[in-house]
Formats: sequence, C-alpha cells, structure tokens
Amino acid sequence: MDLEKTLAPWLGKTMKMIDNHIQDLFYEQNISLTKTQWILLKKLHEKDGVAQQELAFLTGRDKTSLTRLVNTMEKKNLVARIPSKSDKRINHIFLTKNGESLFKESLPIIEKFITALQENISEEEINSTIAVIKKVQENLISKSIKGCNSN
Repeated sequence: MDLEKTLAPWLGKTMKMIDNHIQDLFYEQNISLTKTQWILLKKLHEKDGVAQQELAFLTGRDKTSLTRLVNTMEKKNLVARIPSKSDKRINHIFLTKNGESLFKESLPIIEKFITALQENISEEEINSTIAVIKKVQENLISKSIKGCNSN
C-alpha cells in the first residue's frame, strides 16, 4: 500500500500546517494563544457557562487534557471555573472579560486565515471535502479501528 495515496498522512500534514500557521499569526499579532485555546474560547463564546464534561465533548478532548487546558487558561485569566450550586462535583466554565476580549481580538485573524486557506477552492469542493472528512470521523467512531491488527 502506498501510504501517500491514503487520507491519513494528508489529513495529519494539513492539520500540522494549519496549527503552525495559526500559531505564527497569533505570534505576529502578539496574541498569547494556541489554536486549542482559541477553540475553547470560541466554544465558550457560543455557549458560556457550560459544564466542564460537556465542554470536553464539544471540543473533542478527553477530560484530563481539557482539565489541563482549563487550568492553563485560568492562570492566564481567560476562563473561570465555577462549581455548580446544585452539584459541587460539576464545574461550569465561563469566559472572563479578558477571555472575551482576546476572542474578539483574535476572531478577525482566524476569519482572514480561513478565507485565505479556502482561496481558489469552490464551494462544491469545500462541501465535498467536509463530507469525506465526516465519513472518516464516522469510521473512527463506529468501527473498531483500534483492533485492525488482524490481517
């Protein structure tokens, strides 16, 4: 099998390039955020005060890595973790004023990046690519890909 003619390396290389480019753009604008932190800000901007466990689901992260991410962002005063009044085991995550401000400052940078990223790609090609990626994600979720050891 020629791996260069399969989706996995192309998806991986592309995501790494996107991550690096966003990091460079933020650095150039003196914005102290990673792409992962920006995604969390975006999710909280859309749905502030969400339970930490739900936020893990919304961001596609496991609970442990989300906890580390929230801890880092709390130290930067971008988010606040507030225990639920009804169940102290549940933490709700809120954007702080600093977090909201940084999100609003960085949003035009991301929007400009996405526009440049999709330049010379038709809406039909974008929709088709999204459909293929969704199928890949469905395969990862529905099939026991971890057990692909057998021949």
